Amino acid sequence: MPFAKAYSGLTDAEIREVDSFIRKNTLEKFGPVSTVKPELVFEIALEGVQRSNRHKSGVAVRFPRMARWRTDKSAAEADTIDLVKGLLVGSPK
Repeated sequence: MPFAKAYSGLTDAEIREVDSFIRKNTLEKFGPVSTVKPELVFEIALEGVQRSNRHKSGVAVRFPRMARWRTDKSAAEADTIDLVKGLLVGSPK
């Protein structure tokens, strides 16, 4: 479930690789947005997390950016939206 759009942090070569992956693995397109197989894992840096009624995920992140492409991790090893929601101030632990 999407919760952020992060556009900076990858090298030009990494951007070309991601673009190639997207072109080969697109499942659906909605205008400029593509749904792809969930295989790539990225580490996202951010300033904060807050509740959001605008986003289907129920959260919004402040100043998201890609910290690095985690080629050492599989999609099954990625954190979930529940972990992100756990970062909300006042969330039950």
